[in-house]
Amino acid sequence: MSKVIIVTGVSSGLGKAFAVALLQAGFRVVGTVRKQEAAEEFERLKPGAAFARVLDVTDDPAHLVDAVNEIEQSVGPVYALINNAGYGHEGTLEESSMEELRQQFEVNVFGAVAMIKAVLPHMRARREGRILNVTSMGGLMTMPGLSYYHGSKFALEGISSSLAKEVRPLGIYVTAVEPGMFRTDWAGRSMVRSERSIADYDAIFNPIREARHARSGRQPGDPARAGSVIAEFLIAPEPPQHLLLGPDAFEYVQKDLEALRSEFQKWEHVTRSTNFDEAV
Repeated sequence: MSKVIIVTGVSSGLGKAFAVALLQAGFRVVGTVRKQEAAEEFERLKPGAAFARVLDVTDDPAHLVDAVNEIEQSVGPVYALINNAGYGHEGTLEESSMEELRQQFEVNVFGAVAMIKAVLPHMRARREGRILNVTSMGGLMTMPGLSYYHGSKFALEGISSSLAKEVRPLGIYVTAVEPGMFRTDWAGRSMVRSERSIADYDAIFNPIREARHARSGRQPGDPARAGSVIAEFLIAPEPPQHLLLGPDAFEYVQKDLEALRSEFQKWEHVTRSTNFDEAV
């Protein structure tokens, strides 16, 4: 019997691309959507293999547990969870509200963790499973004007890394998947944008916002190819804890890591000055 994969947020973008590729590869896919019409559309992709559940990752965690239990009973043992549901928030920190921050974390972090907690007891009992948390290259590097988004993705990166060490001895692999710029609607209608109000940020922020608008729909990453990669990755032995997707992700992250390493070295003398003096 083909393995069962849960993919959150399959209505569009990378989530849909992942689900389509997994179905083509012979997996059974349970895709979460937020509207009944989307559920019906998803199940038409491959009747008998595509199963939709109307579910919001910000629902009561107990409801998510019930949903996973139902999937285990009616579809089959869940082999993998792909935590894809999420969205981007654009705005300088000072111009963005605290409520926007809370909502960004509610979806991108708390929702992902709630789904993990729902599947883990089953995976742990079977001593088998894969959890893929779709973070972003923005979980390892930063740009101005995305502080809330970066914060949520950095948080999910840390959670993924620690979780991987907790559950690897139990036969469960955890990977943070870090896409670069893919041709989806992430930077279009799917992005929440805070209103501008402080002119001091115009010089740094306006060109970035304009460039992101211009790039929307022209991003270099092919979602279908990303989907194919993930379908193969799910059966790869000894998967890594991190998987960058896209040449741009590799280059952006490498650049930030090199800058971080250089900064550490420059201030190493200060870093090393904080211990007690050794007794003579």
